[in-house]
Amino acid sequence: MANYPLFVAAILFLAAFTQSLSGFGLALVSMALLPHVVGIQMATPLVAVAAIAIEGVLLLRYRQALNVHAIWRVVLASVVGIPVGIVWLRYLDERIVLIVLGVVIAGYALYALLGLRLPSMQGSLWAYFTGFLGGMLGGAYNTSGPPVIVYADGNRWEPSEFKSNLQGFFIINSFVVMVSHLVVGNITPEVWRLFVVSLPAIGLGLLAGMTLDRWVKPAVFRRIVQILLILMGLRLIF
Repeated sequence: MANYPLFVAAILFLAAFTQSLSGFGLALVSMALLPHVVGIQMATPLVAVAAIAIEGVLLLRYRQALNVHAIWRVVLASVVGIPVGIVWLRYLDERIVLIVLGVVIAGYALYALLGLRLPSMQGSLWAYFTGFLGGMLGGAYNTSGPPVIVYADGNRWEPSEFKSNLQGFFIINSFVVMVSHLVVGNITPEVWRLFVVSLPAIGLGLLAGMTLDRWVKPAVFRRIVQILLILMGLRLIF
């Protein structure tokens, strides 16, 4: 596929746009599409690298509402879970990985679309459990978000705190994932090349999302994204 860098750039534009507008969805969008273009082995480290840039910009935007006390246990547990996920990725058949990824994406999107809410998830055990699970998913598929977003919902975080805390979690998680991929040799020169080629598209996606954030209701946009993610997840499964 001679033009596949253009497809990669377009997908990362959409992922950056989604994350900047709604506060999450970068990995869910990119990992639903990129494996079809470059394969799961290249898509996972590529998204890890792109996530550092995207989440860094967004963390600067939401930094005033960041509550470190609310997320440090989640972050600590995720750091422990990341290596487990990376090892899992290296030794599983790619088809199995894609099916599991599809289940994760479709399952989370359906949960969010139906507006389901868990009872209050106050307490350290919930933080450690969701953080570890998020770390595993982040290490294997770059989809650390769903368990932590469920945890955030269970703790009834206010919208500004919700966005800022998620960016704080995401960027630390993404950094550890990226370093882990560097150590095991998953970040190849081709991964760096695709990232550099996609930087203008990533910048445009961030700018578009942050601009439209003032005009489009995030709740409406999230509904659209959730429906698309269910369809994308089902496509990965079947």
